[in-house]
Amino acid sequence: LALDIFRALADATRLRIFSLLRSMELSVGELAQVLGQSQPRVSRHVKILCDAGLAERRKEGSWVFVALGRQVATQPVAAAIDQLSKAEPDHWAVADAARLAAVRADRAASAAQWFEGHADEWDAIRSLHIAEDQVEAAMAGVLGDGPLGSLIDIGTGTGRMLEVFGGQADSALGIDRSSEMLRLARAKLHDRPNTELRQADLYALPMADGAADVAILHHVLHFAQPAGAAIAGAARVLG
Repeated sequence: LALDIFRALADATRLRIFSLLRSMELSVGELAQVLGQSQPRVSRHVKILCDAGLAERRKEGSWVFVALGRQVATQPVAAAIDQLSKAEPDHWAVADAARLAAVRADRAASAAQWFEGHADEWDAIRSLHIAEDQVEAAMAGVLGDGPLGSLIDIGTGTGRMLEVFGGQADSALGIDRSSEMLRLARAKLHDRPNTELRQADLYALPMADGAADVAILHHVLHFAQPAGAAIAGAARVLG
């Protein structure tokens, strides 16, 4: 295993790919965009990293996504890279980070465009993935039927979670980036005096630290990049 790892990392492009994957899961096309190389070439590098256990591939339709491999292989490598970077900054890392930010922005723009185009049918689309009554029953089992205090629904969409659980809250705040989604949510929740809807980013929640008693992230994390930042934001307002 050690020999495979050292062989895999004996290439500047593969080192760059490994470092990029530490930030987020990326498709082969996105890696090619950041690296400025062709997809076939990037795919060959990815295969070598996967064979060494440093990366893993996951196919979604016509897309191939790449993520870091298991920690037993990746953690020592990451620690070594971090230690060496202290001695001499990596100019490639700076450039790659800038291009990676552009990829994140493209993803966010694409997601926003999709939501704007499908807002009217979003509730029906959600139900195609898993029966909503099962999801809502499971959530009700966790939250119970008692008072919820201050509730925030992050990525509220058409306001379904506020419709279901907002009545148990003293105050309920729904945030979403899509004005179309919020328009539909307002039409649905216009008779809820305890409910407020705001256009805001899930990475910059308009709520003070520790101000929420309950935070809901429903049909959100698979669109969030990176998902960890969305969870951290929810943790901040929960205190």
